[in-house]
Amino acid sequence: MEARPAVDDAALGREALSVLEANWTGAATVPAPGLYPHQWSWDSAFIAMGLARYRPDRSRAELLSLLRGQWATGMVPHIVFHTPEAYFPGPSVWRSHDHDAAPRLLTSGLTAPPLHGLALWWIYRHTGDADFVRRAYPALAAQDGYLAAARDLGGAGLAAIVHPWESGMDDSPVWDSALAALPEIRYGYRNVDLDERHPDSDHDRYVWLALRYRNAGYRAEYLRDEHPFAIEDPMFNGIWLASCQAMAELAPLAQADPAPHAERAERIRRALLDRLWDGCFYARDLRADRLIRVRTVGGFGPLLDPGLPGEHVSAIVEILESARFMGATGYPVPSCEIRATQFDRTRYWRGPSWVNTNWLLRRAAAVHDLAPLREQLTNGTLRLVRQAGFRECFDPFDGSGRGCRDFSWSAALTLDLLADTVGA
Repeated sequence: MEARPAVDDAALGREALSVLEANWTGAATVPAPGLYPHQWSWDSAFIAMGLARYRPDRSRAELLSLLRGQWATGMVPHIVFHTPEAYFPGPSVWRSHDHDAAPRLLTSGLTAPPLHGLALWWIYRHTGDADFVRRAYPALAAQDGYLAAARDLGGAGLAAIVHPWESGMDDSPVWDSALAALPEIRYGYRNVDLDERHPDSDHDRYVWLALRYRNAGYRAEYLRDEHPFAIEDPMFNGIWLASCQAMAELAPLAQADPAPHAERAERIRRALLDRLWDGCFYARDLRADRLIRVRTVGGFGPLLDPGLPGEHVSAIVEILESARFMGATGYPVPSCEIRATQFDRTRYWRGPSWVNTNWLLRRAAAVHDLAPLREQLTNGTLRLVRQAGFRECFDPFDGSGRGCRDFSWSAALTLDLLADTVGA
């Protein structure tokens, strides 16, 4: 089905629920029919939060379904393959079944932004289900432990991503320089849908990075000593910090000690300021030992931290509201600074607006009591979906839809926005 523009909020909510029902497999929600036929980690966290006030049963099932794919190391994979539908790179590329730490379910070997602690907190906030917290908490504590033990490649407390797919923002221009430093690779990898949407993409290098990691046995030692792509991303780490704080709040319900989570959040905060801040937050390339001075929506991720010093909050919000981002577009929030040479309003994470990052920034505005910004993000995001439906992303100037139709996190997070607008 294709969602139609809705004439009112009630109709929009019904359309959103219909999309999520159509994309439900019986075990999990696929991001979109056709192109994304499996379960993606970041997507499922957003879907679980969007459903928390409407379908708490499905919200809980979504998160638990994902966690069944967790590895014994604590790593939550970025894809869990629940169906036999074809997809590249699929199970034959990742070969998780050859790894002793992998579950029986087939998964990828990479992780994704660790939004799941915040998702658990969000579900508890809106359902009061302490039993569910106790059930899911140990797995998410193990996820935190994995990131701290295996991904702090810089040694300062931040988690490094080792592949663009781990960022959730695959084609962001932030990764361009690190990818350009890799060997020229030609696998002949072709995906018609992706190639049309992402011309001149680096997907051959993406596959090469994945295969190197797989062939090294998914070992943490290999990532530390040899893997050529290692980047400390402010969005990934801002999300991790928010989840650590959420886990600290939930710990008493699980009869656990909140101190390790609170201490980890403080360490992430210090490292974000010490390592990624220079007037705004930039990603750091650990292999080149330098900041990547491209401003994207990812640089606003640390705003999710309620403990971020006020002067840093003010500086970031000034950039967000300036003509570099929201101040020059009709809709929030372009995924790349519009003055950057890499900006392209038509290309995925190089310009278009996304419901999920708008939602995260709306959450950040609420955390810092920035009511006008929160309202602007709410209203602007709802205008996008009212006008173009539940698209994967949107042109930030005219609001036209781009990418997939009936995209699950767009539908789910619209439900959450609507719940607040009617005071639910």
